[in-house]
Amino acid sequence: MKQLILDFLPPAPRTFDDFVRGDNAELLFQLGEWAQGEVRALYIWGESGAGKSHLLSASEARLEAALPSYYINARQSMLPQQIEGNAALLVDNVEYLDAEQQITLFDHYNTLREGGGRILASGNLPPMLLALRDDLRTRLGWGLVYQLKSLSDDDKIAALLRRARHLGFELHRELAEYLLHHASRDLPNLYQLLEEINTASLSRQRAVTLGLIRETLKSS
Repeated sequence: MKQLILDFLPPAPRTFDDFVRGDNAELLFQLGEWAQGEVRALYIWGESGAGKSHLLSASEARLEAALPSYYINARQSMLPQQIEGNAALLVDNVEYLDAEQQITLFDHYNTLREGGGRILASGNLPPMLLALRDDLRTRLGWGLVYQLKSLSDDDKIAALLRRARHLGFELHRELAEYLLHHASRDLPNLYQLLEEINTASLSRQRAVTLGLIRETLKSS
């Protein structure tokens, strides 16, 4: 039974609708403009867990289907050697690019700029503070640069309530507050805990209660 439940759980969504904007309204607007081709280059920086990967995935999902696109998390994958000049390139965690990959990304910037493509990148620092090649740092600052501002506690609670509804259950506010104060406070970790809580609730046929949350926290 538990295996069947795990197989059919809905995947955690990564959309703009699922992102609590906090103080990031202008950034979200510009990401929509990027997805529509009105903005060609955009760089996002912010602390780990703020939601940069979420926003890159949501931006790729909003691209028109006919547009070639490449999504690369530099922490896990290598950049392709060749890309189309009219493509959309999304590069997450640029601070993890090694020397060879930095040259590749620099070349891709030039390809996209000459071919009418667009690029969306993210990192943990503003472009000029990254430990990357000087010419690549300049390219990363080619277009718009935005800091992704961390959410307040109230915003994080709102995000947890929204994510729980996407997973198919209602999370009471006091339970969200408990999670916020008894687990790692970054949203990726909190979202992962919600998925584990949902799995435990379904597999044990129990409501999401404080007791179930405590059990899940102990086993995670």
